[in-house]
Amino acid sequence: MTRIDAKFAELNAAGKKAFVTYVMAGDPDYETSLEVVKGLPGAGVDIIELGLPFTDPMADGPTIQLAGQRALDGGMTLERTLQLAADFRKGDDTTPIVLMGYYNPIYNRGVGTFLADAKAAGIDGLIVVDLPPEEDDELCIPAQKAGLNFVRLATPTTDDARLPKVLQNTSGFVYYVSITGITGAAEAEATDVGPEVARIKAATDLPIIVGFGINTPEKAQNIASISDGAVVGSAIVSQIGAGKSPVEVLAFVKSLADGAHKG
Repeated sequence: MTRIDAKFAELNAAGKKAFVTYVMAGDPDYETSLEVVKGLPGAGVDIIELGLPFTDPMADGPTIQLAGQRALDGGMTLERTLQLAADFRKGDDTTPIVLMGYYNPIYNRGVGTFLADAKAAGIDGLIVVDLPPEEDDELCIPAQKAGLNFVRLATPTTDDARLPKVLQNTSGFVYYVSITGITGAAEAEATDVGPEVARIKAATDLPIIVGFGINTPEKAQNIASISDGAVVGSAIVSQIGAGKSPVEVLAFVKSLADGAHKG
C-alpha cells in the first residue's frame, strides 16, 4: 500500500473528501518553494502534486508555464526537484507526493535511475501527461513495479470506447480534467462534471479527483461534493507568482481546503 492508498483509506473511513494541491517545484526559488510545500499539510492539504519544471509544458496555461520558467531560471532541475521532496520528507513521512510533469527529463535521466531516485526521495506517484496508455511499457509498468502509483488523466473527450484503455494500468486515483483545454483556462462547473464522474466511477473502484478550473472555496466544495476530491493548481501558483509570502499563500490554501472538506 502506497502513501496515496493509505491516505484515501483514511479519508474514506472518516467520510471526508480529498483536497489536492499543485505547486511548481522551485517557484519562485528553492527556499520559498520548500517553505510553501512544508506548510501545505498544515493548511489542510491531503495530497501534494509537485510540478517538475519543463521548457515545453504543452498541457499548461500561462500561469503554470510562467511558474516553470521562474523555477528553471532559478536553476531548478529534476535532481533538485527530487531533493526538495527529500527535504520535505525529513519532517513529514505521511503526506503523499505525486510528481507531475513531462517525460523528457525522466527519459534523459534514464527510467531505472529516475525511479530509484524518486522512490528514495519519497515520491509516491507520477502523473506524466505526455505518455498515453499505448506507451505503458516506457514508464507506467516499471513505476508500478518500483512501488509508485501511476495516475492517469481522464478528460471530457475520453469516451466509453477509450476509457478502459485509460484505466487499464492506472493506480492511486484517477485525475479527471474537468474542462477541455489548458490549465487555468476556464472554470469547472459541478453540473457538468457530476455525470462524467459518475460515468468513470461505473468503470473503476479508484477514487476520482477533479482538477482544472477550481479557484475558490465554493468551487472546491461544489466539485468535491460530486467526486472524491478536488485539485487546485493555477489559483495557488498565481498567488506565488504575484509575490505573496508563504504565509499568505498558505492562508489561501487553507480557505480552499476548508471548502473542499465541506464537500
